[in-house]
Amino acid sequence: MKIFLRSFLFVVIGVLLLGVVAVVLTWAPDKPVDELKPRWAQAPSQFVAIDGMQVHLRDEGPQSDPLPIVLIHGTSASLHTWDGWTAALRGQRRVIRFDLPGFALTGPNPQNDYSVQAYVRFVTAVMDQRGVQRFVLAGNSLGGQVAWATAVALPQRVAGLVLVDASGYAPESASVPPSLPLGFRIARMPVLRTLTQYTLPRSVVEKSVRNVYGDPARVTPELVDLYVDMTLRAGNRKALGRRMDQGYTGDVAGLKTLAIPTLILWGGQDRLVPLEFGQRFARDIAGSKLVVFDDLGHVPHEEDPVRTVAVVRQFLGL
Repeated sequence: MKIFLRSFLFVVIGVLLLGVVAVVLTWAPDKPVDELKPRWAQAPSQFVAIDGMQVHLRDEGPQSDPLPIVLIHGTSASLHTWDGWTAALRGQRRVIRFDLPGFALTGPNPQNDYSVQAYVRFVTAVMDQRGVQRFVLAGNSLGGQVAWATAVALPQRVAGLVLVDASGYAPESASVPPSLPLGFRIARMPVLRTLTQYTLPRSVVEKSVRNVYGDPARVTPELVDLYVDMTLRAGNRKALGRRMDQGYTGDVAGLKTLAIPTLILWGGQDRLVPLEFGQRFARDIAGSKLVVFDDLGHVPHEEDPVRTVAVVRQFLGL
């Protein structure tokens, strides 16, 4: 018995030591936003005061455009996810994009509220600050849910809608269960969530990004740099846990009330929000059009901006 207890104790100590070594090797403290700005907030970035936050925003293209296009990113992403679309649209249309509260350079919401309703109020506040009355909304994943929820709440202001692998339906409604990236799964686990507020293995971030691409070979080291830095922005890791707690389902009954032109884009290789959800959006939003890119994943606008924005340009009549 003594030999067994001694052996067990050695195993426990060994595991603890390995844990300590792992923490030391992956130690990654928060980065202040000012440290990140030189690389990720170059012109035309600006920071505007909204609801007690300094919101990272880019407003490009002809300011006389009466119907700007507003782009909303998804969980753990940033306004940079729309770089390709913006480059293709800003020559003819005003394009507004921003980092949502809880993510990227905008950082945490002072009220710690990351509900879709709070995001709808936020989008409204940004449009008011920009002096924009009517606009076209496009959003990916969580941003897609925020986009359609805003259209339901403000039908008089949203003139068009583009949903890119949007969330909103309950997961159990899909025949294929959604597959969460590793980073998102960790954020759902209380103990590991606390640990990841101090550590961040680059491999976890890279694996999570590769998981949402149809072709993981498209994921570059610079792209991983971006996602790592946006995660390390002070307060974002704690905010992600809170955002995950609040879920991704919404009042989808409101979709049937929409009467605006709607384009639905979906990656056929999306393992996070399967194509079945895109087909449901197409059924629930009268007159909408669904376009599927068979080889792309959950972020088709980022993975292949040239091919996806071509469909958007056609939708906008450009």
